[in-house]
Parts: sequence; structure tokens; C-alpha cells
Amino acid sequence: MPTLLPALKKLLAFPSALVQRPRVRIAPSPTGLLHLGTARTALFNFLFAKRYGGTFVLRIEDTDIERSKPEFERDIAEQLRWLGISWDEGIETGGAFGPYRQSERLPIYERYLQPLLEHDRAYFCFCSEETLAAQRETQRTSGEIQRYSGACQSLAPKEARQRAAREKRAIVRLRMPEEHFAFEDLVRGEIAFDTVLFGDIALAKLDGKRFFPLYNFAVAVDDAEMRITHVLRGDDHIANTPKQMIIARLLGLSSPQYAHFSMILAQDRSKLSKRHGATSVRELREAGYFPETIVNFLALLGWNPGTDQELFTLQELIDAFTLDGIQSGGAIWNQDKLEWFNRQWLGAPARRWLTHDALTPELEKKIVAVLAGNRWHVRKETIATLAATVLERAPLANVEELLAGEYRYFFEKPRLDRELLRWKDMADEDVERALDSAKEILEPIPEGEWTQNRLERDLMAAAESLSVSGEKPDRGRLLWPVRVALSGKKQSPGPFDIAAIIGKEETLARIQEAQNIIVRPK
Repeated sequence: MPTLLPALKKLLAFPSALVQRPRVRIAPSPTGLLHLGTARTALFNFLFAKRYGGTFVLRIEDTDIERSKPEFERDIAEQLRWLGISWDEGIETGGAFGPYRQSERLPIYERYLQPLLEHDRAYFCFCSEETLAAQRETQRTSGEIQRYSGACQSLAPKEARQRAAREKRAIVRLRMPEEHFAFEDLVRGEIAFDTVLFGDIALAKLDGKRFFPLYNFAVAVDDAEMRITHVLRGDDHIANTPKQMIIARLLGLSSPQYAHFSMILAQDRSKLSKRHGATSVRELREAGYFPETIVNFLALLGWNPGTDQELFTLQELIDAFTLDGIQSGGAIWNQDKLEWFNRQWLGAPARRWLTHDALTPELEKKIVAVLAGNRWHVRKETIATLAATVLERAPLANVEELLAGEYRYFFEKPRLDRELLRWKDMADEDVERALDSAKEILEPIPEGEWTQNRLERDLMAAAESLSVSGEKPDRGRLLWPVRVALSGKKQSPGPFDIAAIIGKEETLARIQEAQNIIVRPK
């Protein structure tokens, strides 16, 4: 089929330097907070661009005037930066192929739209919303494919143009060529469509004297204008791909290569929504998750590195990422796995890779609020250790409840059970000696060296030397009484974890209180 704009095709020919380096884009609509699915799409595109020395573009599809809000655009940019996903061209950054907001590109779209109308590849449609809705309902109830009926196809072009100029309200529709259309998906292989199923799709709205592009038309034009070489996106866009490729072909433009990966699904394999929990990056950020956690988790939702490695820095993801690793199967959200990743990034050794403090400001605020609400005090430098200790055993969503309940011994002296202080068959004298040994080990440690690592080293060395009647060392004979003295619990973090958080003075005071209970007459 002949194309309309060979001159434009020549104008937009890809420079040879760009053929070797991919140009990819993410094009979110600023109609809500940055969705986790959109964030993963941005991540995959970013990794692909950086892996092969290419360019990552951020453009904004904001022609839905009623729903697009500046605050949502700001959130998109802010959360991407927080995740470490930077863009080479786009809003706030600029570039050679701007502007990067659709609302600022209206003259460009009209320039491409007019030749389609002039060559009768597109036509004006005057069907009202009520008429179209009634048509769709009739098709739905009768089991027909829902598509435009073609009622305005036969209007004389000249008369239609005059009517559009007079009424200043119309839809521009593409005369969809009827053909068997196939394209090669870089993840899924060949995908074929019968274009008769689409009907004559809408390209733009005429509202007053301005044309406002609709999704598929704007995307086809923008991808060509911005020299996009690859489009990596969710499989909910598969049906849009042939429409965009046909629009580009009729305009004489080149199309990118496409790769479609599975959408993120909830555990019940439905679309991820509010009823399943957080759906935006901001929500996870405000809950206290690390950006490294979210990036690591999202990367492995639908992508497999081909190894057993699970913990990745952003640079390691860049080095490992290939399209071959993208899976076509469902990417299922797993909250437990997200919590696991956060624990890994909160604790050693992963913490050494963090590019910021080991505690997010959002999580610190939550912990400080619990402390202030209960008039509790803990040294500021130990808050990160406190978070790591609690979150190693519990979900982040429960941290406030747990601090005020199960873990309140970090802030208040626990009630001690004399019998619980015993390890196995230890006698009172054995418990007292163990606690006395712990004091002898801990008292010489300077305040400046009162850290989890130092405490664990010294207590574990002493515990390893304890045994009964020549048997193998039994570390519980020292560690159990000390841990119970500090927590009052049958189950709790290790004594070195608790001691590091509550401090030297409080640790020694609690051990002394446990000794008093043991020697006190029954």
C-alpha cells in the first residue's frame, strides 16, 4: 500500500549513530501517582538503555486535560529519581526532540493529521457519545465485536470538512485497511491480527479550532519524531501495537521494535489494585521501604537473570539485563518476597551498597512517632539497628504495632519470670554465674565501642567456651539467661541486638535485676 509522506520518512531517517544505540521511552499519563507497573516499565527501559549505551526518554502524555494534573507529573519525576531511574531526555531535562509533553506538541500532530484527511485516509465522524455508547451496548448484547460501525465513512470529504469547520466538534477516524497484520515481538515472537476486528479507530478530537490527538495516533507520531528504536511495555498494549504500526506506515514513518512483558498481577491473578494493598511507588516509600528494595523486587517481576542471584544493586541489574531474560508468563506480586528484599537491604551485608542513610526518612518518622507517643527514648544512632532488628522478624506494615506491643522491652524494663531465666536444667547457681560472667564481659566495653558487632563478638567467644561435663560447648548456658534478662521473652532477638539498642547502662541494670531475682528467696 503506498504511503503518504515519503518526504517526512526521509526527514525522520535514523542517523547511523543511533542505529547502534537504542533509544527507548516511558510515556506515562499524569492522571495519578506513579503506579508500580509503570515504575517497572520505566525500570526495564532504563536498564535496557544503560546496558547498551543508549538513551532513555521521559515524555508525558497529558492531552487528557480533565484528568492530567501537574502534581501527578511532579510525582512521576520525583519517584523515578528516588528509585535511581534518571532520564537522558524529557521533561525537566530537555533534549533535541522536544517538547516532551503532548500538550505542547499539538501543532506537530496537526501537521501529520492533515495529509491523512486530504488523501481520504482519515475522515470526520460526527456520531455523538450517546450514539456510540448505544452502538457498543448493542454489539455487546448480541455478542458482536465492539468497533465503530462506519456510519460516517460515506460522508463526502468536502461536506464533512465544512461541517467540522461549522460545528467545531468531530472525531477524526482512520480508514483502517482490512488485512492480516503481523509483527515480530522481541519477547513473544510473531503476533498476528486481522485488522477488520479494529474498525476505524479514532485518531484525534476536533474541539473548537484545535485538534487533540488520541492515544494511538500521538504515540505513533511521537515515537517516530523522537527516533525511538525499541518500545518495551506491558502486554496490555499488545492490541495497540498493530494500530500504531499501521498509522506509522500510512504516514510513511518507521516503527520501533516492540517487546511486551506481562503486567504485574495480584496473587489471585487479577489486576493489581488498591484492594491488594499499595499500588504506587509513593505508598511504598511512605511505608518505609528502601528504593533499592523496590528496584530489586520490581526487576525480578517478569525478568530472570538466568542465575540464582536475587540481591542486585542497580548497576548489577544494568550489567545483567537482556531482553532474553524477560518472561512472557504472569508476574505475580508477592508481598512476603518484598518484605524479604527489604530485610536484606536493611541488614548487612547489603547495607554497604546503600547510596543513602541505612534508614529511610519515612521509616524513621514512623518509629519516632511511636516513641514520642509513648514518651519513650532511644539513642538516635540506634534507630536503624532497632528497625533492622524488628523488621528481620516482621512485615514493615506492622512495625508501629509491634514496637508498641511485642517489642516494647526495647524501651521499658520487662517483667522477668524466674523460671524462664533457666536454660534447660540449669540450677539457680548456674544462672547467677552466667549473668555474672556476662557483666564481667560487658562492663569493660567502652561506650564508644558498644555496638552490635562488638557485643556479639565478645559474648559469643565466651559462650563457645561453656560446656557441661566435657560435652560440646553449649552457648545457651550464657546467651539464654542474658537474652531473657534483657527482653523477658521466651522468643526475642539475640542479646547483642537488644543490648546494642538499649545501651550499656540499661543492659547492665537489667542483668543485675535478673541476678537479684535468682538470688531472692523463693
